Amino acid sequence: MYRRFLNKNDYLGIITEDALSQLTRGKDICFVQAEQAAEASIMDYLTENYEIERELNRGKFIFEYDRRISYPIGCHFYFDGEICEVIQAINGYKAPCPISYWHETEEILDLEKIEQYSQMKNYRPGDVIKFLGRAYICDLANGIDFNDIRIPEVNAWEMIDTYKWDTVPYNEWEVVEYEDKFFTLLTTDNYDCLVNPMESDCWGMIGEYDPSLNSYELSEHEYVEYKGKIYYPIINPNADVPELERNIRYHDPRNYNLKRHMVQLSLYELHKLISPNNISTVRIDDYDHSMQWLKDASRLKLNPQIPRKIDNKKEPLTDWQMATFQTSYDPYQNPWHV
Repeated sequence: MYRRFLNKNDYLGIITEDALSQLTRGKDICFVQAEQAAEASIMDYLTENYEIERELNRGKFIFEYDRRISYPIGCHFYFDGEICEVIQAINGYKAPCPISYWHETEEILDLEKIEQYSQMKNYRPGDVIKFLGRAYICDLANGIDFNDIRIPEVNAWEMIDTYKWDTVPYNEWEVVEYEDKFFTLLTTDNYDCLVNPMESDCWGMIGEYDPSLNSYELSEHEYVEYKGKIYYPIINPNADVPELERNIRYHDPRNYNLKRHMVQLSLYELHKLISPNNISTVRIDDYDHSMQWLKDASRLKLNPQIPRKIDNKKEPLTDWQMATFQTSYDPYQNPWHV
């Protein structure tokens, strides 16, 4: 699936929302087709000398905020249609963990060759990842598409022992199972051990864990049922709520020049899709300007603010024409460099 570098707001700096709607007719596939064509042009000109793939990925891998995910400082996501940067770590909600999903391997492995763990990926038994400088092997399938994100060594819940209900005295907060449901003894006032939990007001039924509920208390008596077991939280299991100026701020990490020219190229491609023989002179002028910018950037005649590719000598990579004539990267020492 093609991941988009641009979003709708990027276009609205150049074209009105009504005009944009007329171009696309409400079909998002038009954006994809236009941006693919624009990206192909950018790659043709910049891929040889610049880290253009990495710069494009800065925008392509910005996703909508997801309560399941924990975001460290510096991450970006879409929130209410805007790109935001995390300025204070945001925790995702954490479901109880009935069994081990990961185990740390005792084998001596080269961590540099092992893929870093990501909450945006899926893992299956046998997969090896690294996390916080240690290697782990997956024991049970988990990941974002399984709707079951399990970060190694992170567990917010503790499982407790339960009993089948019987006509014997129980202590306060003990948990019993009766008719396939779980109950905890809330009070010993007027408690009668001969009355079953379903008929006694001294017992309270324990509800199932609900990931949409974000108000679990950090208490050893905050019981939940999960896959036939009972748990209580040992660390905060709730998701932090993104809040401007508290844990997020508006910030766009994408290269401004790249974003601007990709919008101009994409708008031209959108017009071509609708009416190739009737493109406005404004769109043509913007297209020509962007293509000239790409040509100049590819010849190193301007600085596009995109990191250069590095060769084996840790120096900026150049094509054979540049390597033949250019002796210094200082433009003032290269008379032909205009």
